[in-house]
Amino acid sequence: MSALRLLSSAARRAPSALAQQRRGYAEVADKISLSLVLPHQAIFTSTDVVQVNLAAATGDMGILANHVPSIEALRPGLIEVVESGNASKKWFASGGFATVHPGNKLTINVVEAAPLESFSSEAVRANLQEALKVAAGNGSEEDKMEARIEADVYEALQHALGSK
Repeated sequence: MSALRLLSSAARRAPSALAQQRRGYAEVADKISLSLVLPHQAIFTSTDVVQVNLAAATGDMGILANHVPSIEALRPGLIEVVESGNASKKWFASGGFATVHPGNKLTINVVEAAPLESFSSEAVRANLQEALKVAAGNGSEEDKMEARIEADVYEALQHALGSK
């Protein structure tokens, strides 16, 4: 067999061999076992869900079954849990960590979280304005920094409420 025929024969076979090794999307039937816990409460305990969307420190991310194992720091933001039938539940979390384990397991540990519907847009807007006023005021540096952190959380909450 000539070298050209051997090369073209190998090239025709290579894509199918590579295609078998590629990582694909999770099948709809695949689930991920979610545990979402706060220091004082477990919201989900090894519950099978279709997808979880997180506000990671590196950017928003969606986690499906067969996700690569990783640990992600969470910033204040939305945690959306998509269950079977595309029903979703949304919580606002102040921050924490998400750990994707091998075997389709996800653990999310957060300091504080509450259902998104428990927040009032008007109250968030008023509290954000107050925090921004304190951050720009003449108080101590400590008070200004605390107000800036508070404002960051209220801004994230306001954004989450806007995407409701």
